[in-house]
Amino acid sequence: MTLMPYVELSDAFRRGRTTPLAVMEQVLERLDAIEPGLHAFVYLERAGALARAAESAARWRAGRPLSPIDGMAIGVKDIIETADMPTGQGSPAWAGTRTGRDAASVQALREAGAIILGKTTTTEFASTEPFHDTRNPHDPARTPGGSSSGSAAAVGAGILPAAIGSQVVGSTLRPASYCGCVGFKPSFGALNRGGSFDHLSQSCVGLLAASPEDAWCVAAAIARRVGGDPGHAALAGPETPPDIRRPARLGVLRTAGWARATPGAQAAFEAALDRLRARGAVVVQNGHAALREAEDALRDALPLTFRIFDWEWLWPLGAYERERPGSVSAPMRQWLERARTMSPADYGAALAEREAIRGRYAALRGSFDAVIALGATGAAPAGLGWTGDPAANVPASLLGIPAITLPLLEDEGLPLGLQLLGQAGDDAALISVARSIWQEWNA
Repeated sequence: MTLMPYVELSDAFRRGRTTPLAVMEQVLERLDAIEPGLHAFVYLERAGALARAAESAARWRAGRPLSPIDGMAIGVKDIIETADMPTGQGSPAWAGTRTGRDAASVQALREAGAIILGKTTTTEFASTEPFHDTRNPHDPARTPGGSSSGSAAAVGAGILPAAIGSQVVGSTLRPASYCGCVGFKPSFGALNRGGSFDHLSQSCVGLLAASPEDAWCVAAAIARRVGGDPGHAALAGPETPPDIRRPARLGVLRTAGWARATPGAQAAFEAALDRLRARGAVVVQNGHAALREAEDALRDALPLTFRIFDWEWLWPLGAYERERPGSVSAPMRQWLERARTMSPADYGAALAEREAIRGRYAALRGSFDAVIALGATGAAPAGLGWTGDPAANVPASLLGIPAITLPLLEDEGLPLGLQLLGQAGDDAALISVARSIWQEWNA
């Protein structure tokens, strides 16, 4: 699939070589050709898209764009509120629900001149149950991943340059890896998630994009206008992509996801390490004490994450079940039943364990330009009933750190991401390294 970057067109917009209106026409043409078999959207707001694109074109022509993403067509995951569209949370019981307000991220994107084209599919309540039939753009018999299924599929299919998702375990990074697009999970709390029905303690806004530059500019546009979560510092850095920085020293992280990876995924990752070495990077993977301690600490990241979430699902699932009996699917009711067996002390112990693990990873600060890992345990699985194994992605969520997956590898002839992890608050530094690897790989 051909991805559709947007930010790199800025100079062409200024010089009149193309316009956001012409780009929007391409978006709609590709959507009409691909979406009937892709099923990435649950709602489209086409009526005003061309008119808003024409307004954006006039701003670029006058030299007064509202931001680098002025005129960009964006999809929004259907757990995130939009004043002019329903927010169904991927649940049949909530289909068509209108809240009448924009989430913080949507408000910011509109103020930046972006055009919200539609709502993209999500698993039920952004969890594990896929009540949609969204297809992988590279093989319609395979899952696009989840829970940001439609956002990743629409970008990976080349329909959109960017879409908004979320991540609490692997809901941005894994579908990005499967669908062959860039996935960016910022530091926890760096982007305001107000108005997103995403209530768990590792939840964050995620970006699916055609390039690292697009991902950064969308994130920066949100941070500049609505900041981070209350009590958290906003994403720090420039409005435009941070300068490229070639990595000199990279650490390799092999956690439970590595042990569960396919032979093809492991071979692709080893080949990537060789390529990075050939380009001058020192790749450290064995014998580094702090790196080994971080790996050991993260081996149980997935079961620990699920213990934490068991308790946190008491609300809202309990409220949904009381207010709309039978509206919660059987798998989600199992989450709720597990939550009811826990105590506040159980939850507190799990949080303390998470905090200790974060401290062990933070000991790597200053040792590497980035830490690298597989973006998923392999190519997207066949079938639409399972969104795939999140074991390769949960470390970034548990740690609350920035992570980005780049569609640079392959498994079974299908996309597979190369994942880069940074340190909390150092998002711009991670993007600088990602830009370098992205450009060198695609040179």
